[in-house]
Amino acid sequence: MTAILVLNGPNLGRLGSREPEVYGSQSLADIGAGLAASVPEGVEIDLRQTDDEAELIGWIHEAVDRRLPVVLNPAAFTHYSYALRDAAAQLRTAGVPLVEVHLSNPHTRETFRHTSVISGVATGVIAGFGADSYRLAVDWILRHQ
Repeated sequence: MTAILVLNGPNLGRLGSREPEVYGSQSLADIGAGLAASVPEGVEIDLRQTDDEAELIGWIHEAVDRRLPVVLNPAAFTHYSYALRDAAAQLRTAGVPLVEVHLSNPHTRETFRHTSVISGVATGVIAGFGADSYRLAVDWILRHQ
């Protein structure tokens, strides 16, 4: 079985009720169910969310150790978490794909959101397509394994 970790940072557990005009009306569970329904049999989507930076870093370490591809929406950690960036860099060193995703396009929002400390170590970045950002990332990973 192929597994893909779909990791989500702070406040994404509030999707569906948090600023739906920016993030859409789907919950994270809805997004996860859509991903699970869209992948071929034998592919497991392991969707996780935390508001805790240390837990997210631990999941990245798990991905490195298990050689699991990662779709990561770092949320607010995008802009300042050098600890998360350093953990994510280990994926690149190990040759494990990391696709950074964002529901909205950070470059059309407040200036502080324009900088990602994660993008420089990610395999690629997909932003601005709402829940489809996740699907596009998973599709890319499946085509490039």
